[in-house]
Amino acid sequence: MNRYPWWKYAILAFAFVVGLLYTVPNFYGEAPAVQVSSGKATVKMDPAMVQRVEQILSSAGLQADFVQLEGASVRARFADTDTQLKAKDAISHALNPDPNDPTWVVALNLVSRSPQWMARVHALPMYLGLDLRGGVHFLMQVDMKAALTKKAEAVTGDVRTLLRDKNIRHAGITREGNNVEVRFREAALAEQARNLLTDQLQDMTWTPTADAGGDVKLVGTLKPQAATRVQEQALKQNISTLNNRVNELGVAEPVIQQQGLDRVVVQLPGVQDTAKAKDIIGRTATLEIRLVNETQEAVDAVRGAGPVPFGSERFLERGGQPVIVYRNVVLTGENLTDAQPGFDGQTNEPTVNLTLDARGARIFKDVTRENVGKRMAILLFEKGKGEVVTAPVIRTEIGGGRVQISGRMTTEEASDQALLLRAGSLAAPMEIIEERAIGPSLGAENIAKGFNSVLWGFVAIAVFMCAYYMLFGVFSTLALGFNLLMLIAVLSMLQATLSLPGIAAIALVLGMAIDANVLINERVREELRHGASPQVAISAGYERAWGTILDSNVTTLIAGLALLAFGSGPVRGFAVVHCLGILTSMFSAVMFSRGLVNLWYGRQKKLKSVSIGQVWRPNGGTAVPAEDKQNAKV
Repeated sequence: MNRYPWWKYAILAFAFVVGLLYTVPNFYGEAPAVQVSSGKATVKMDPAMVQRVEQILSSAGLQADFVQLEGASVRARFADTDTQLKAKDAISHALNPDPNDPTWVVALNLVSRSPQWMARVHALPMYLGLDLRGGVHFLMQVDMKAALTKKAEAVTGDVRTLLRDKNIRHAGITREGNNVEVRFREAALAEQARNLLTDQLQDMTWTPTADAGGDVKLVGTLKPQAATRVQEQALKQNISTLNNRVNELGVAEPVIQQQGLDRVVVQLPGVQDTAKAKDIIGRTATLEIRLVNETQEAVDAVRGAGPVPFGSERFLERGGQPVIVYRNVVLTGENLTDAQPGFDGQTNEPTVNLTLDARGARIFKDVTRENVGKRMAILLFEKGKGEVVTAPVIRTEIGGGRVQISGRMTTEEASDQALLLRAGSLAAPMEIIEERAIGPSLGAENIAKGFNSVLWGFVAIAVFMCAYYMLFGVFSTLALGFNLLMLIAVLSMLQATLSLPGIAAIALVLGMAIDANVLINERVREELRHGASPQVAISAGYERAWGTILDSNVTTLIAGLALLAFGSGPVRGFAVVHCLGILTSMFSAVMFSRGLVNLWYGRQKKLKSVSIGQVWRPNGGTAVPAEDKQNAKV
């Protein structure tokens, strides 16, 4: 009746060992570290950097606990902050000979002190939020006026292309603020152009006015709903671009989210160097497509035998080969919607497949038709300095908005170039209007306070349960400890981010988890009051309490899922821990606690009493006979 088969105990033992393994790394703390990551989108991190950093540290007489490649960065862990600072200076000096044009970003960071063998089995600590780990916080303002100006510039180009395609003569196209003005000598041409532009550019309102010189002028104004859409898209593109850049750095669980209509919050936990953090979020790349100048003057400039021709610029390819390109920009990253690696259907060689928007597709079709056999360079600009990602030859006219780049690329290079092109550019400029650094000491203080709140809450519950329910209270306390162990282990396995609201959720879960054991213990007491034998009372108590436990936890879980679905920021962090805590508490309060009870009492066939505290019986302390109990039921 009250015995578990061996496989259930095996499951409990396995869960305990796994829970212990994945919980322990959270108690090792964090050590100072130096993190090296790519400072340019065209520079890729490779495993050889590990040996290079080790050699630099060895030459400087510095000892690291370990140096390893993690994701897209190399991290070196040190015993103290003094060694960390010396290592940062040595690595920065060796990797970046020119401080004004750094190839690598060398930043201070924090990493876990847990042993390497735990990391190899992915037993890693939870990520800690900014309020617990320390780091940097930025509030960035998006220049929405610049976004509208870029839209007006794009419309100006579209108007010029549309009128040229339909052979409608005009006297000039200008942009005045965010309005586009088109002049015509004849009213009939103005009306024809107005019909065309109204049909093709539906985001604009075109109003004819008389010019002082007798010409007819069409004034294009962006519709209010279109202006709102442009601003929303600019904000989303900026957030996406910031995510791409920060993810390349390898910051653990960064927070990049919208705040209000035109602001973005950026939080980088664990980053101690505010100046480097500014550098990281400011490294947004700008993509440009230009034609390569292949005149004799340009060839001489490449060889170093002459100056760069007028109207051209000199850039370097990734291999260091100079390329002379025209200053005129054909397309920008704003016209690129996607870039994916692939393979050529005929030659089966690696390619990069680009997808352009409607405007970009029209421009690209015209440019490729007029420049077959010439080279087209794709440049990536960072901090005002450009580099040629690739410069393929135009084989034929390319229409439809789908472009394929191929030629002497490996599969890995195609994937890298697609990633660089997807990084894109900011849709509108951004500036930092608020910055805040949270030191590791303040984070450690928050962790200590949160840990003490959970600890003393656990102790208070344990004292009450042991005093009120005696040995069954001890079983309940052990089940509560097992629940806490499983909850932390699950959070660590999922690599969830723990913040102060998450710690509050853990404290709340303790009170909710013990409620299930209170229901079980009271059910067992109720059975004993009605004269049931101890073994029968234990079995009936667990079975009858299960329905109530399930109902109460499901309703609470529904509320937690609502917070998880509709909440954000701290509310979402609270909801994640809350929902996981409910699930682990149902397992520990029922299966684990009953396993302990069965292990202690299950083998006693002639069990006369159980240690569950005072059992208050009706009729002045006389137990209700079993026969009377049956008669009462009838």
